[in-house]
Parts: sequence; structure tokens; C-alpha cells
Amino acid sequence: MGVVYLASLLVSLGCMLLLDRRFRLFFWKDALSASVVTVVGLAFFLIWDIAGIAGGIFFRGDGAIATGVVLAPELPLEEPIFLVFLVVCTMILYTGAVRVLRALRRRPRREQAS
Repeated sequence: MGVVYLASLLVSLGCMLLLDRRFRLFFWKDALSASVVTVVGLAFFLIWDIAGIAGGIFFRGDGAIATGVVLAPELPLEEPIFLVFLVVCTMILYTGAVRVLRALRRRPRREQAS
């Protein structure tokens, strides 16, 4: 039972990457840029988490669905994987929204009937 959260994160990340592959939104559009954005985003959020942990704001808590493996005090194994999912999901949503908005702008407007 202790790997449910980790497995859920990995499955969700896999689904987002399949969506990305289907529509070529992020990694399948520009793998180098997507990798840089993902690494920078992960680093930013890890620094944020470490600052929160050091400030006594963030705590690991006890969860039966988590693995219990910690990378550092109050930093569970699942956290970096969640952060990668967060960055990838955000970028796929952003690039998808940009594509939809561009398509809507290009669509010819109908004349209003008077």
C-alpha cells in the first residue's frame, strides 16, 4: 500500500507525456527547451521546498499511501516526482491553451445577420 501515491504520480506523468506526444505540445515539439524548462522548474520548486522546510513551514506528515522514503529531512521521495509532474502538466496546459487561442484567432468570423 505504501507505493500508491508514487505509482499514481508516475501514471499521471505518463498520461501527460502521452497527451504531449499526441499533440506535440512540449517535449515532442522541442525536447531540448522542454528539458531545460523542466529542470529549471524542478530546481526552483525544490529550492522553494527546502526553504519552506528550513523555515518550519513544510512538513512531510505521515501517509499510509506514501513510500516512507525520504531524500532529506521532511523531503519525501514523491516530492521531486510531483514537482516534475507539476512542471510538465503546467507546460502542456500552457502550450495547449496557446495553440487553441491561436486557432480561434485564425478562424474567420461569421458576419452577423442583420
